[in-house]
Amino acid sequence: MAMDMPSHTHSQLCESKALVASYTQEARKRNQQHNMASKPGPLSRWPWQDLGNYKYALVAPWAVRSTYRFVTSGERDLLAFAVLPVLLLRLLYSQLWITVSRHQTARSRHRIVDKSLDFDQVDRERNWDDQILLTALLFYVVNAALPAAQSLPWWNSKGLVMVSLLHAGPVEFLYYWLHRALHHHYLYSRYHSHHHASIVTEPITSVIHPFAEELVYFTLFAIPLLTMVGTGTASVAVANGYLIYIDFMNYLGHCNFEVVPKLLFDVFPPLKYLVYTPSFHSLHHTQFRTNYSLFMPLYDHLYGTADKSSDDLYERKLMQCRNEEQEEAPDVVHLTHLTTPASLLRLRLGFASLAAAPAPLASSTRGCTSVLAAAARPVAALLGRTATAFRSEANRLHKLNLETWVVPTYTSQYESKQGLHAVGRLVEKAVADAEASGARVLTLGLLNQGSELNKNGELYVIRKPDLRTKIVDGTSLAAAAVLHMIPRGTADVLLLGDAGAKMAAVLASALCERGIQVQMVDRDLYESLKQEVRPETHKHLLLLSDWSRSRSSSSKVWLVGDKLTDEEQRRAQGGVHFVPYSQFPPDAVRGDCVYHSTPALVVPDAFENLHACENWLPRRVMSAWRAAGIVHALQGWDDHECGARVTGVDKAWRAALAHGFRPYDRHHTAGGASK
Repeated sequence: MAMDMPSHTHSQLCESKALVASYTQEARKRNQQHNMASKPGPLSRWPWQDLGNYKYALVAPWAVRSTYRFVTSGERDLLAFAVLPVLLLRLLYSQLWITVSRHQTARSRHRIVDKSLDFDQVDRERNWDDQILLTALLFYVVNAALPAAQSLPWWNSKGLVMVSLLHAGPVEFLYYWLHRALHHHYLYSRYHSHHHASIVTEPITSVIHPFAEELVYFTLFAIPLLTMVGTGTASVAVANGYLIYIDFMNYLGHCNFEVVPKLLFDVFPPLKYLVYTPSFHSLHHTQFRTNYSLFMPLYDHLYGTADKSSDDLYERKLMQCRNEEQEEAPDVVHLTHLTTPASLLRLRLGFASLAAAPAPLASSTRGCTSVLAAAARPVAALLGRTATAFRSEANRLHKLNLETWVVPTYTSQYESKQGLHAVGRLVEKAVADAEASGARVLTLGLLNQGSELNKNGELYVIRKPDLRTKIVDGTSLAAAAVLHMIPRGTADVLLLGDAGAKMAAVLASALCERGIQVQMVDRDLYESLKQEVRPETHKHLLLLSDWSRSRSSSSKVWLVGDKLTDEEQRRAQGGVHFVPYSQFPPDAVRGDCVYHSTPALVVPDAFENLHACENWLPRRVMSAWRAAGIVHALQGWDDHECGARVTGVDKAWRAALAHGFRPYDRHHTAGGASK
């Protein structure tokens, strides 16, 4: 009997492929138009928009020149020399704001605007560093053009007073009226609407503007700087400190969590007119016609545009952050882990643009991975000292609160006995923490459900039979996803894997029930599966005794686990479909064979706040193991699926489709294009 896919499932698979492809096409289009307002006006595009990260080459000649002059010249130009280190400092500082903000807003009670972020916003804000680069170039140009700027001291207290007065006066005043002008429909549609496309703000939202608009802002901020130079009160520390101040206040106002302590306003009440809060500025992004001020609400109060709910919102959000009881308990926790130090940067808490793109397979990005690993190593070292999982992501589907927790361990630690023991303690603690948080379901991602580690999660149920949180290893849904990746009309498959593997057993049983021959080359696996499948279906199990002497099996579909070797792949005939049933994709080495995705599903359209990719999977695609826990909670099933317990392949598949999940399969060749 051949493997026939139901017509409705086949059509859903085709629809899912088209949907994922459309996400990719839309992302490319958004990348091309990331600096466009609804009706882009003149100079909307940034000059280096098409250069990508090569835009930093624009700084190189200036940096080399200033460094050379600083080292060789008798009169050292401190301002020019400081531009490059300050640029690097601001990049690091901005990334820290992104990480802290995303960590805070992973908790719903910390969010000021409790709405969903999406990939569209990530794409629109991916070039947040443009304004930092522009600042560096302008500093270099002004420094070269003005001799007075080439001999500045490190510090001048008069310059600090000058900058403070000019910022509070002309800069804040002019910005207020400029901002109101930008909300006129003509300028708004051509420029400022690009910034306001983000209702839910992140720190970097503050610097996302078309090029022309950013130039006007720089002109305003240049007033104190150029005045200092003209009056002889300028200094390197104050000039660069002013930039850091602008960054800080910008990021503060857009971070979407309340951080300004009320004690400051209680001690000095007039401060409410001098310093805004994240709550104050969030109202500008939700109401649009109030709270126009830059950093000082004074001008909104003077001209009657202060939102009447500003104080109330501020106090409510502060109380909400303090009240632990208002924290919504997660319904489902997905417990995953890091794969390499470089994967740390691809988390939602890491680099936003990297997190929003599928992680490339290791075989295709050796050099890039080593660079990322080097960048991540200091953070990884600090993270290694922690002894608990951390919250990386929070999503919502209908009424379910979904969270992703990350165990600070790496794949290599699961491969040694010493490392496995330490990992086991961390995972068990995370299970206890999930139960304490009120989670109804816990799914174990990647190697957190290994047989040697915890018997596919059964260890925690054995140790605590009354465990309230249901452990779901996702085997049933993952097996169903594999079955629906097998090409239609398949009559036999070759199954490679280890004896005793739960996924292999569930797959073999499902295939035999469908009348599909399951070929094996490992006798231990063959004997093990004979114990798992019904005796009536033993006739569909076949042990290939001549594997060592022949080139390969005749089967055109190979179901492969984690330990697929290059040698085994080379034995395959051309055109073989490698369908992984493992958590990790195989390392593709054959250009004449087809490699399928790891078991995964496209998430329902109603899935909220998803703006990070899960490992190597594309946007809005989720591993079947993670999806299984969500389906388990949606169905209200009250049983564990771990150890030898199985929900049922068909049962899990029907439930997933009923709740809006769709089949997914992406296949490719080694070094070739995806299909």
